Amino acid sequence: MEILFTKMQGNGNDFIIVDEFEKEVIPEGMKGKFALYYCDRRFGIGADGVIFLSKSKSGDIRMRLFQPDESEAEMCGNGIRCVAKYALDEGYVPKEFAVETPAGIINVVSRYEENGEFWAKISLGQPHLLRSEIPATGEGEYKEEISDFTVYAVNTGVPHAVIFVDEIGTIDIERLGPVIRNHPSFPMGANVNFVERDGEGVLNIRTFERGVEAETYSCGTGAAASAVIAKKLGYVGESVRVETTGGPILVHLNEKVEISGPAETVFSGIIPL
Repeated sequence: MEILFTKMQGNGNDFIIVDEFEKEVIPEGMKGKFALYYCDRRFGIGADGVIFLSKSKSGDIRMRLFQPDESEAEMCGNGIRCVAKYALDEGYVPKEFAVETPAGIINVVSRYEENGEFWAKISLGQPHLLRSEIPATGEGEYKEEISDFTVYAVNTGVPHAVIFVDEIGTIDIERLGPVIRNHPSFPMGANVNFVERDGEGVLNIRTFERGVEAETYSCGTGAAASAVIAKKLGYVGESVRVETTGGPILVHLNEKVEISGPAETVFSGIIPL
């Protein structure tokens, strides 16, 4: 027996894709353990998570993301772009389609540029700014002081903490990230985004990601969350360029939140059993 997989990345946020469109490959009770083992960058394939792609009863395809700590995430912006490219290349979906996730249905519009680069636009719907777990302040129930930082809370499919700083390069993210990620204000945990404004309307961010329990090169929903808070504070307009460590993500803020970015197939392989 052997397991086929495809390694993909969106702005350096990388995933192992396991195609279960026709049949289950990894038993349900083993999916978390599979992610734990094969996401390891020394003894496995190496990735920020494993995405299982299958048929859907409510969308065109279904995706489930299991992370290196064996947990299942609600959804993932960069991961959906990778799924979009894979599913389009395999002929499973048209250019416009719907992805079923634990967070709900996500609508996707995908395209290939003239240079061959793949991009996808993802609709995240309306973000949730108010959280009952965070004490009310003069500006609502979505911010508080944690470890000497003003932390804003927003859910763009998964829970996020957004923190504006003067220089993200000086932030000890591996030390500070877990403190905020595990704070009682976030009973389900949160991705932690440190954001720097460049004066030209561009947001530079670094993200400590829940489930990976480390800094990742990019987080699509984190880019969206950072842009949502930045707009609410009057820092940006409706169209925002967010620079992650792995590259740019474009965020559009109007009646709904949309993010656009690239995805790339890195390689395919076989796991012999």
